[in-house]
Amino acid sequence: MSQLDSIARLLEIKDSNINFFKVEDLRTVRSGVIYHFKAIYARLSYQLSRCPHCGFASLIKNGTTLTKLRLPTLNGPMILLYLRKQRYFCKSCQTTCGANTPIVEKNHSLSRGLKSAVVKLAKQSLPVTTIAKIVGISPSSVARILYHDFQRPQRLAKLPEQLCFDEFKSVGRSYSFIAIDAKKHNLISILDDRLSKNICAYFENRYSLEERSAVKSVVIDLNANYQLFIRRLFPHAKIIIDRFHIVQLVNRAFDQLRVTILKQQSDKHSRIYKALKINWRLFHKDTEKINRSKTQYFRGLNEYMTQQNLIDLGLSTNSKLKYTYETAHQIQEAIKKQDSKKLRQVLTNYQKQQSPMDTSITTLKKNLKYVSNSCESSLSNGPIEGINRKIKALKRICYGFKNMDHFYARILLIVK
Repeated sequence: MSQLDSIARLLEIKDSNINFFKVEDLRTVRSGVIYHFKAIYARLSYQLSRCPHCGFASLIKNGTTLTKLRLPTLNGPMILLYLRKQRYFCKSCQTTCGANTPIVEKNHSLSRGLKSAVVKLAKQSLPVTTIAKIVGISPSSVARILYHDFQRPQRLAKLPEQLCFDEFKSVGRSYSFIAIDAKKHNLISILDDRLSKNICAYFENRYSLEERSAVKSVVIDLNANYQLFIRRLFPHAKIIIDRFHIVQLVNRAFDQLRVTILKQQSDKHSRIYKALKINWRLFHKDTEKINRSKTQYFRGLNEYMTQQNLIDLGLSTNSKLKYTYETAHQIQEAIKKQDSKKLRQVLTNYQKQQSPMDTSITTLKKNLKYVSNSCESSLSNGPIEGINRKIKALKRICYGFKNMDHFYARILLIVK
């Protein structure tokens, strides 16, 4: 195997009609900066029997034309392919045509391999400027590759039976609506905003009532606006409040009361203060996983005791805090064991304590039917929250987006 054939294999150029004949290491000066690059010289020629314009077998060779192509490279010297293409002249229709190769699109100077490398790097959530530096092309060229002819998906062939709805912060200060398949985790749509009228218009204009009636369940957070239009759009769908948001709601209520009590403590060095302040994570631990027999050393307190003893110490200072703690863990236990009867019982029997938990329980009671559904279904908003984390990371790494279409195009690359 010759050196030139090895270069072709290394660059993954599989067109047998391209014949390489020279490789050079060159340099050029731009704005006082010296750039080194590799120049590969090759010829593209093959026998063309019929004219692509008129179809007659009246072609003759008519010289060549030189095309400069950019080949893929990653953090190495730029590689240019000087490809001399065969030209043909048709004696019948008096037109000319040229030889083509699959390594590059017609009338393009960036090879398919280079464009593929750009897309692969974009899937890693890299900014346009970083991708441009890695592959050795301008940021505007990277942007054209990623965003040229981008069109948003209009609709799915079939609407999934289980859906997840949520929102995320998108362009500027606006929030965008996002919907995915709750089972397969495929993206369904992203809208520019989260206004109910626009969400309704999107689904009503793309899916018939019969298609929307086939949806069996929709998982949402505690956003009351979603409940209103879900009943309108999907008349037979069961609304499920995501169990993570339920647990988060009651845990935040407990933490708000805990912090309030800490601020009221005059002695910042007391055992109770240190138990509630330094070891706060222990109060959110699953009650079944709390160690009640084995002692351990707790920093801050500088004592050996069981985890249960520390929790009892922290709760001993305030009856409201103890009742809030017990209520929060009863709700978590009911959700974990998928016991909707116990969950209803805890919410119904709750006694108001003039604490943040009162508001949380009132919210859950207002949505009691949908909250109970979380105990009867294995579906959750976990998949869509995972996608939102990817979107948030993309936005942070790329320093935000000004164009929603560009943002949408990048999101499609990272969620597929």
